[in-house]
Amino acid sequence: MMMICAFSSSRIPKSSLHSKPTPPFTKIKNPKIFLGSCNVHPPTTLTHLCVDSPLRASVKCFSQGEEDKQQLEEFERLFSNLNQATLQREPGSLSSAIFLVAGTTIGAGILAIPAVTQESGFLSSSVVCILCWIYMVVTGLLIAEVNVKTMCELGSGGVSLVSMAMRTLGNAGVQVACWSYIFIHYALLVAYVARSSEILTNILAIPLWETATLFSLLFGCLCYFGSQRIIGAVNGALLIGIIATFTALVVVASGDLHWDALLKANLEAAPRSIPIIALSFVYQNVVPVLCTNLEGDLSKVRTAVVLGTAIPLVLFLIWNAVILGTITTHEMGSGTLGDPLQQLRSLNGVVGPIVDVFSVLAIATSYIGFVLGLSDFLADLLKLPAGENRLLPYALTLVPPLILSLLDPEIFFKALDFAGTYGVLVLFGVLPAAMSWSDRYSPSSESLKMPVLVPGGKLTLSLVGGGAALVILTEILENFGHA
Repeated sequence: MMMICAFSSSRIPKSSLHSKPTPPFTKIKNPKIFLGSCNVHPPTTLTHLCVDSPLRASVKCFSQGEEDKQQLEEFERLFSNLNQATLQREPGSLSSAIFLVAGTTIGAGILAIPAVTQESGFLSSSVVCILCWIYMVVTGLLIAEVNVKTMCELGSGGVSLVSMAMRTLGNAGVQVACWSYIFIHYALLVAYVARSSEILTNILAIPLWETATLFSLLFGCLCYFGSQRIIGAVNGALLIGIIATFTALVVVASGDLHWDALLKANLEAAPRSIPIIALSFVYQNVVPVLCTNLEGDLSKVRTAVVLGTAIPLVLFLIWNAVILGTITTHEMGSGTLGDPLQQLRSLNGVVGPIVDVFSVLAIATSYIGFVLGLSDFLADLLKLPAGENRLLPYALTLVPPLILSLLDPEIFFKALDFAGTYGVLVLFGVLPAAMSWSDRYSPSSESLKMPVLVPGGKLTLSLVGGGAALVILTEILENFGHA
């Protein structure tokens, strides 16, 4: 049985995190550093952490005065998040984690789904959507596995993809992770600011630069100053607003629904929608944040990922059905395919304002997740202490997208298309499979065993990495063919 010790948010020596197997109930020296992990009164001695089921990790703690009685308390988390002022434990909320994943996933991508799926039809695109959901859930869980193991070895929370790639893939992996992660996040943040400022300018009738600055400052300050609970509450409120406006949109638009239009399927055109649909399911950038907030509890992380992405899946399918089922059969089969949302606006004047409000709320939830993910990534890249909000990472996260969106207000679709076609499938497809392969099967990984969230071994990892590579290669060949 391998020793795996829990730790608080502060950094502790790497040597205290794993060692050779020890007899049961052997005391660990210097137990004070582990007090954040056990809810018992000092003096306390922490024994080894036992992995007793595929998804349950229990920290076994004993009070020194009651060792003879062998009273046992079990804890499923890896470490405890402590308030640095009060030294009280602040456990992450599972509901907040679910809202964070759902809010991050429901973003500008949903606005583009009908445009890229109208050629293939509802049935074909629904199959692609469900397959992409399963794929992106798997890659998120692979990232969670590697992240928790990296936190174990480094003895610190707030571990980003840089540290994960360095530990598993070396310098080459770090380069791929860094540039892909930075490019995708900046591209999508630019797209979010550009689109939201355009909509808000039409609603508020104020200059574009004012709405872009207002949007960036409002949600940027929320991420910088807000606690986990406040951010989770805001995400929950935004998600409720999304569901409310989404319901209103479905009710208003479904009156003109053509059910026969939903039965059309063009399987040949379906694969071309994969990049944008995969982009629509991106949430993996907040998985390291989830793992830290949920104290390394893999069972809670798995629940947050599955449920947090299932909500957007249902919304995507209903959204696509309403949009594609409302536009006419003639428009579906015409040689020139227009924007379905614009077609819907022309058919029903009430839809326009509802779509605008829905779009702003959806973009806001995604913006919060991407700001948190990129700022955490930059803090790790700059070697800043974990658990502390620093101004520099947030400034680097918020200011460049604001400037670029103002320089080119039409950049929304260009940024969205390029990020979805190439960057997402590299960063959140090929890279997680490669990191997990190295983590599970390299000789150095034998010193520390962790629960496995994704079964299937090498076959699953090969399908995950190979599938992403195949889609990327197909897109490159198709683009060169058109050129």
